Amino acid sequence: MDTRRSSTMRRARSGPQGQLAGGMARGRARPGWLRAGAARAEALGVEHPACATLPARGCRHALVDRNENARLFECEQGIKDRFDRIVPTLQEIAALGRGSDFPGRAQDWARERLGFELPTAVLERAWVRGPDMGALYAQAVFSALAGAVARFGDRIREELAAGQGWDALLVDCGFHAMNVSACADGRLKGLFPYVLRIPAANLVRRSAFAGTLFDVEEDVRHWEHAELRRYREGFPTTADVPTRYLKVAVYHGSSLDPKHQGCAAHGSNERAATEAALERLYEFRRAIENAFCCGAGTDILLIGVDTDTDAIRVHVPDGNGDVSAYRYIDNAALYRQTLTLDADRARLAVYEAIRAASATEGWGKGEGEPHDGMRRLIATLLINNMSQIEYVGEYHGGWYGDMGHGERFVSVGDGFPEVQVRNIAYYARLDTVEEGAADLDVGVKIFRHLNVERGLPIPVALHYHFNEQVPGSRARMEDKIRRIAEGIQGRYAHLAKEGLLYLHGSVQDMAPGSALEEVALT
Repeated sequence: MDTRRSSTMRRARSGPQGQLAGGMARGRARPGWLRAGAARAEALGVEHPACATLPARGCRHALVDRNENARLFECEQGIKDRFDRIVPTLQEIAALGRGSDFPGRAQDWARERLGFELPTAVLERAWVRGPDMGALYAQAVFSALAGAVARFGDRIREELAAGQGWDALLVDCGFHAMNVSACADGRLKGLFPYVLRIPAANLVRRSAFAGTLFDVEEDVRHWEHAELRRYREGFPTTADVPTRYLKVAVYHGSSLDPKHQGCAAHGSNERAATEAALERLYEFRRAIENAFCCGAGTDILLIGVDTDTDAIRVHVPDGNGDVSAYRYIDNAALYRQTLTLDADRARLAVYEAIRAASATEGWGKGEGEPHDGMRRLIATLLINNMSQIEYVGEYHGGWYGDMGHGERFVSVGDGFPEVQVRNIAYYARLDTVEEGAADLDVGVKIFRHLNVERGLPIPVALHYHFNEQVPGSRARMEDKIRRIAEGIQGRYAHLAKEGLLYLHGSVQDMAPGSALEEVALT
């Protein structure tokens, strides 16, 4: 028996991030110690809202794409395992001692377990005061990130091919653009490829803000850009075609622990999170109407996500396009109601659920049903999410084991489209530190608990895209990264001084699947 490997595995289970170092067999549910969500639900006597037999036995819905679920699970494993091997590997390296052969032995260990090398200079200085584990940890996180981006670049190109179908669907539903703003919480990092199953598409813009408090002025500028392209280029429709611009806001809550594991920006108050996202949607629509005349071709849509099960709640607009916090479809309940139906009957039931929601009385009462295109889009999102509900059921026992935050790094800037899985990163989209201070502060607060309390530094990856067809674009992005890095170091100077904040800069051409290029910050 390999006792050294056995020791590593034991430490991995009890390490700072509580994750297993090794991978798991494809297509199999995760082991019991990663099914903490299911265990907690059983202790609370909570029945799964979508499948009553979970976690003992899964459900099989006629509308679920199980081949895609298996592919997504392989992707999730491939990305997260890169990060989850870091702590147990560094624990073993820390135990190697300070002998003259330490740098070589540590480097061999890193290559074998992590697949990349650690900074040679840091290892060679270890004989003085021991290895700087904080620096090694941060650099290992950045190396794992670069490896994941390189590995899954091809997936983005595949998504773009699928995205052409999504673009066609949007236009067929009467939309010439879809702008989605979600909360920056890491549990929503897999919102597009997993929860909603929306591929990378030309007509879809994505952004994230703490508490879903998106920048209205910035979104108005994106609206102007979309409309200008219609007038100048006829893309994707000419200006005389009555298509509409769709703005979507996504909030979140927790079904198992709503008072503690909801949206941090709203104090885990789901009602506050819902109303804040809804108010921003109305502010956006009023801004367009006030500046560009009534209507101006905009629709709004509000979606909630239960981060324990990934089931969504879609707030159905009425005939006037108005949205209510009290008029919605709970997709977990819809999954359960349609579980025994064949595919055709289940699809009809989805449309019937939309009609039933439109007939809501009381506080959720609206003025009729949404237009046909909106109904089709909502039906598509509900059906897509049914695959995700079953995904969580099959591979995570029905409820995620990491109910709370478990992000591996803070992502600042444009984000990494190749690395979109749950709890991989806390995302802060910003152009200046001053404008993004609120989002950054929430992220740092989260990582004070995740990392700093355990003696680990906060890794911050600054990443922006440049356009190689625009002269000087890359140089300007590099200058921007250095300026933002300086602002972050100044704002959190106490963390940087104590060696608890590490920054890494990178740029990438806008073309999908482009190589990641490191930017020196000093």
